[in-house]
This record gives sequence, structure tokens and C-alpha cells, in this order.
Amino acid sequence: MRKICISYERESMESERVILGIDPGTMVMGYGIIRVKNNVMDLEAMGILELNKFEDHYLKLRRIFERVIGLIDQYHPDELAIESPFFGKNVQSMLKLGRAQGVAMAAALYRDIPIFEYAPLKIKMSITGNGRGSKEQVADMLKRLLHISDNLMLPHLDATDGLAAAVCHFFQSNRVKDEPAYKSWKDFARQHPGKVKGQW
Repeated sequence: MRKICISYERESMESERVILGIDPGTMVMGYGIIRVKNNVMDLEAMGILELNKFEDHYLKLRRIFERVIGLIDQYHPDELAIESPFFGKNVQSMLKLGRAQGVAMAAALYRDIPIFEYAPLKIKMSITGNGRGSKEQVADMLKRLLHISDNLMLPHLDATDGLAAAVCHFFQSNRVKDEPAYKSWKDFARQHPGKVKGQW
């Protein structure tokens, strides 16, 4: 059973929730926060934590923990969606990235926030309909989905990657179990031509 810190309980939990998405990294950590009310997403905030100015790896981990705690205390998310590390050839890089993810998760656990992990391919598929989509495509689709103005878009794609994790979690958790599964937005459009306008 989920444990909820009393200070983070909110009214109308069923109709409103806040999701914090994080793209962990040892050089740059991206984050995005959405508020879902009556099943409609709104952008709450997004940004980055720059870590490349710190040479000490353990200091970077401390800064990640402190920033995630700060975001939780400021926005009171109900859930954390985080991108899971991809498997690469560089073992040392994988180890550092795993630590960064673990520290962010520890911060959520410290505040009794449920955690949901999504693979990079899953997030891209959920947002763009293509698991091999580029970061630019993800950012462009998020801009459309959340009606984000140009002046709010950040040059760092790590921010939209963090936001993508939050939106992906909304899509995944919002799917009615009895509905058929769709492989992508294109698949949905093909099966529901009357519900979607535009070219696919």
C-alpha cells in the first residue's frame, strides 16, 4: 500500500495530480513538472541542473539529491517518473549515470513519492510514436501537446527529456485497462480515423 506523507496530501486527488519527470545525468539533469486536472495536462515547470562545473562526482550526487528534494518541496508531486539508464559500452559512464538516477530516486523515497521508471525507447515511443525519435522530435511534440510558447522552450533538450518522462507516465497510467493497446500515435490514428485530424 502506498504511503503518503501527511504534508503532501491534497484534496480531490482523483481529479488532480502533479507528476515530476526527471532525466538523470552526471553533467546535466533535466526535469519537467506537469499538473493534471480533469485528465488535462498543463506545464507547471521545466528546467535543468547543470553539474559539469563540479569536478567531484560525489558533490554532483549531493546536488542532485538537494535539487530533487527542493522540487518536491516546492511543487508537491504525487508521483516521480524517471528515465532509466540505457545500456552502453562505457561501464564507468553507466555506473555514474546509475548513481545519479539512484540519488534522484532516493530523494523521492525520502519524501514518500512513488517512483515509476521508463526506458528511453518507451518514452520516445509514447511521445512521438517512434522509439528511435530524436530529442528534437520529442521536444517539438511536447511543445504541441502542452501548448508551450517559444519563449518558454529551453535550449537544453535535457529539460524536455525530463518533461517527456512525466508526460509518458501520464499516458501510461491514464490508459484504460480494457482498451486495446496501441503501438504508437499512428496506430491509434489508423484505428480511430474519426477522432484524429491531420496527416499521419
